[in-house]
Parts: sequence; C-alpha cells; structure tokens
Amino acid sequence: MSSLSRRTLILSAGATGLLAACGNGVNSRGAQRLDARVDSAQQFMYQNVPGTQNLASKAAGVLIMPLVTQAGFGVGGSYGRGALRVNGATLDYYSATAASFGFQIGAQQYAHALFFMTQEALSEFRRSPGWTVGADAQYAVNTNAANLGVDSTSALSPVIAVVFGQAGLIAGATVEGNKYTRIIP
Repeated sequence: MSSLSRRTLILSAGATGLLAACGNGVNSRGAQRLDARVDSAQQFMYQNVPGTQNLASKAAGVLIMPLVTQAGFGVGGSYGRGALRVNGATLDYYSATAASFGFQIGAQQYAHALFFMTQEALSEFRRSPGWTVGADAQYAVNTNAANLGVDSTSALSPVIAVVFGQAGLIAGATVEGNKYTRIIP
C-alpha cells in the first residue's frame, strides 16, 4: 500500500471517529437542554436588565443566545447557540458565529438577545440562509441599573440587540458581524 493511500486511510478513519464522537442530535435531548438554557438566560435578563420584559412584549420575536464564548489572540472567534421565540414559543434554533482580527487577547462569555421589532425584520431573518447583524441593529445599553436605553429613535429600529451577563477578560462584547444560521440541536 502506498504511503499516500495509507495516509488517506488514516485521515479518513480519524475523521470518521471524530464525527462519530459528535452526537448528531437524533433521539437526544439537545433541544430540551437548549430550551432550558434559553429559559434561564431570559429570566436572568428580565431580572437584571430593566426594560427588557417590556421590550419583549412589543417585539415580533426574540432570539436569545444564552451563552456565547469568544476568544482571541490576534485572531479570534466566537460561537453560541440559542432559540428564536415568538409569543413565548420556540420556533427555531440558531447558532451564532463570528471571526475577528486585530489587537485582541483574552476570552469571555456573554449572553445576548435580538429583539425583532417588526414582522418584516423577523420574516427577513427567518428566510435568510445565514443572517448577519449589521448596521440595522440598534444597541440598547443598561447603565447603572437604570432603565434600558431604548428611546423613541431606537424603538423604531427593526432589530434591537441587548448584550448581558458578561464574564471574562476581553473588554466589551458586540453582536455586530455575528452570522446566525438555523440549526437542529
């Protein structure tokens, strides 16, 4: 057997083993676990970020990402999974991924929610094969336990992003540039 075909066989076996080690979600409790995490993050957000419960009641839908992990050393990236809810019911599950380059070092974890304030914004998000947060998202910030920074201008924004529950060693967290893709947990 030639060294090239031997190497190919070894690589193929290794890749197959790695894929087999990753659960495919069939007959698993992946959706239940993710829903439980989303429930917990939503309760945390409502209790610790004043104004979010009112914002959610006005939104056409809310995407809650209970845990996003971000790390970087010159080159960085982030990943998280969450659920899109409309009227309190989970419709779809999504992953959020991002890559970054530049002066950065450290790691952090955070949660975030995207409030789709119009039916059109929600429909566009759901139709997209890979939606990316861009300039159409308005950031609402919570400062010193004050009410959420949502004024009449940002309330007209089609998408409002709230980042909360940050822990780690990278200063600041944003969702701009995150790509959201529908997944099956």
